[in-house]
Amino acid sequence: MITIEVAGAPVDAILAKPPSGSGPGVLMFMDAFGLRPRIDQIAAEVASWGYVVLAPNVFYRDGTADELAPTGDITTPEGMYAFFQQAGPRIGHLTTELALADIAAYLDTLQALPGVQPGPVGVVGFCMGGRLALRAAGLAPQRIAACAGFHVSGLVTDQPDSPHLVIAGSTAEYLFAHADNDRGLTPADSAALGDTIARAGLRGTSEIYAGSMHGYTMADTAAWNQAAYHRAMDELRALFARALGESEAA
Repeated sequence: MITIEVAGAPVDAILAKPPSGSGPGVLMFMDAFGLRPRIDQIAAEVASWGYVVLAPNVFYRDGTADELAPTGDITTPEGMYAFFQQAGPRIGHLTTELALADIAAYLDTLQALPGVQPGPVGVVGFCMGGRLALRAAGLAPQRIAACAGFHVSGLVTDQPDSPHLVIAGSTAEYLFAHADNDRGLTPADSAALGDTIARAGLRGTSEIYAGSMHGYTMADTAAWNQAAYHRAMDELRALFARALGESEAA
């Protein structure tokens, strides 16, 4: 864990580098459970492909990663529900306005890190982090070449600031892999997301992983689905390789 600075405030973050020590940058947005060993594991896997990965604690205003980490057993549905009851307020605290300001700072920090190669970066988010990844792609279209989100809810809404609306002004290639039977992202929403990408003239996919639960990438929760996770990582690696390239010495 490292500490970065956002608007004068300390923010804890995970930093993972490839064996070569350098490569294109990737900004990773955690799920609602926060920075913890599971996010560290995923960041390390992505870094092993040849990327420098930064995963900030997006809830830094509410506490450090250690202070906010789950204390109960989230490998059970009951434990997951209990945690979400606690985490709900901090998710609400992170308004779109605050998130956009933070994202700009995270991007600046990532691209200034030793070992990050010049040029566009990739963004990826899990659960609520996928909305932040999409916001990032809209905020800095010339800086972000690839955007991915896994089991993300709330990407398509009827509000004027619906996250999917930023796609029209972006330039990234997209990968969205949704959970099955997710009340926060319906098949109609998935189709609308794909249509929005196509209308923008961009490359991308919006697909539902049959049989997967919301949170399927997280091995420390009751939602874990190993097959869906490996499929997601294979597709993410292919996306980053196309859009960013891979470090030759990874």
